[in-house]
Amino acid sequence: MKAVRFIETGRPAEIVDLPKPVPGAGEVLVRIAGAGVCHSDLHVLDDGLGIPGPFTLGHENAGWIAELGQGVTGWKEGDPVAVYGPWGCGACHTCQTSAENYCERHASIPTYGGGLGSDGGMADYMIVPSARLLVPLGDLDPVTTAPLSDAALTPYHAIKAALPLLTPDATVLVLGVGGLGHMAVQILQAMTPARLIAGDIDNAKLAHARELGAAHTINTRDKTAAEEIRDLVGQRGVTVALDFVGAQATIDLAAGVVGRNSRLSIVGLAGGTLHYAADNPPYGTQVTIPYWGSRAELMEVIALAQSGRIKASVETFPLEQANDVYQRLREGRIQGRAVLLP
Repeated sequence: MKAVRFIETGRPAEIVDLPKPVPGAGEVLVRIAGAGVCHSDLHVLDDGLGIPGPFTLGHENAGWIAELGQGVTGWKEGDPVAVYGPWGCGACHTCQTSAENYCERHASIPTYGGGLGSDGGMADYMIVPSARLLVPLGDLDPVTTAPLSDAALTPYHAIKAALPLLTPDATVLVLGVGGLGHMAVQILQAMTPARLIAGDIDNAKLAHARELGAAHTINTRDKTAAEEIRDLVGQRGVTVALDFVGAQATIDLAAGVVGRNSRLSIVGLAGGTLHYAADNPPYGTQVTIPYWGSRAELMEVIALAQSGRIKASVETFPLEQANDVYQRLREGRIQGRAVLLP
């Protein structure tokens, strides 16, 4: 089978031929329909993130069960499934609550999950180490559903935690309307009555945010962006700021427009630093660094998609074009999410 492999930091991904994997006891073999292409892949390829190679990339995966390992029950071959991405130990307190994204033993586990240390889904097949990591898709298309396991789950996790603040008189700011941000706009529309402002440096992505229901859009490349946001929100400031970029400019912008008793969630990994001084960010501000989401939350995300309230905007490409797609992603030329098709 063909697979897109991370070899070592600083090298392009390699497309190689590998034997079809065979599931061991307790494992599940999934035939991949689509694998989402994420900025985290670029961090692995370009920066390493301390994850040793080689392994098959792709941590946003959906497809059909191809084979069940010995002892696996409750599933059958042909079932359409999404693969939950962050793989914890499965036994610690947080894993037992389904929050494997915050596994207490993460330091002793040499992988963050399939496509992030273990073999992922940019291939014809992938091994999932436990059936607990699968979520049924029902009638959803696995190709367009694949990005939901990160591009939707990650913002859902951040938004769900902020729901008590997202009242009808509140304002929420989404910075970055790419793969995660365009899902955040839809999730916010589906789950909260708060007024929504979307910010990005790309006018095409801002137009996409308006199509998805954003009440206001701001080009954050403009020097007046902070002033425009403050004019919209008044003295109260932004109640919840969700930064899906994490660059210095976006972190500074978010910290400068949130009000007191607000929430600033930094999700993106673009290398910025939040600077603290007295009342800056304002007193009462909760600062959070959410990571991915829980297995139960992925079930909730899939339920939102099944109800038709969220849908990933997807561009599909053959698996063999993986490096071209990665370059398009570096250059900001992907709207929504790219999905590779085996």
